[in-house]
Amino acid sequence: MTEQHFRMIRLGDREIVRMGLGTNRLTDTPGHEAFLRDAAMAGIGLVDTAHLYTGGNSERTIGSALATMPLDRRPVVATKGGYGAGENRPEVLRGQIEQSLRSLQVDTIDLYYLHRAHPDTPLEDSLGEIRRWVDRGAIRLVGLSQVGIEQIDQGRTVVPIAAVQNHYNLGERRWDAVIDHCHREGIVFVPFFPLRDMGGGVAERIAAHQGLAPSQVALAWLLRRSPAVLPIPGTLSGAHLRENLATLDLDLDAEVIGQLS
Repeated sequence: MTEQHFRMIRLGDREIVRMGLGTNRLTDTPGHEAFLRDAAMAGIGLVDTAHLYTGGNSERTIGSALATMPLDRRPVVATKGGYGAGENRPEVLRGQIEQSLRSLQVDTIDLYYLHRAHPDTPLEDSLGEIRRWVDRGAIRLVGLSQVGIEQIDQGRTVVPIAAVQNHYNLGERRWDAVIDHCHREGIVFVPFFPLRDMGGGVAERIAAHQGLAPSQVALAWLLRRSPAVLPIPGTLSGAHLRENLATLDLDLDAEVIGQLS
């Protein structure tokens, strides 16, 4: 993998930095708006939010923070709808998409995930509603969250799937086959909670030996796991944000990667 390919990833028609920002604690305050603008200027590739995060404040903060930024400095913004049972019915999704457009202050959502698939609503019905918003130009790219290969392939019969966001980290490996499938199919894999489990202390020991933060070791492993991976660690700290971005320049040797794997 070349240095350029290690740092960048293609999402739709854009090449973006392979480090994102989770915003499930972001609130509508001047300090959080300033932090988000700083994150965008620092070069973060993807800002991840959802209709339900902090009661809608996360989306509103992102909308306010990025509205006046130059287009060429704005990261991709991804949001989600349809989390709870019954919420991925077309009429409910419709309302959540409309709200997300207003809160984010955009005419087109860069990336929209179906937050969860539920047995009370056929996947084709939920994605069919999202597809209608794609067709009218209000959603650019579509994703799925916490799904297996069968659901990904089922979803692709309705609308192209650009990204899959599943729970994955050093200690949570059950989606290995999904990562490999995404790599083969040109789908970006976005691991959420990338730092929740450090894998039983191995990352801490390696970090101490290498003079790094344990989070940097865990993120470096994710980035090396597959070129399809784009992590979205959540933080409200500028120092942590810079640590996360610096991970893109780490080159852990094969022996260290083997220990982590």
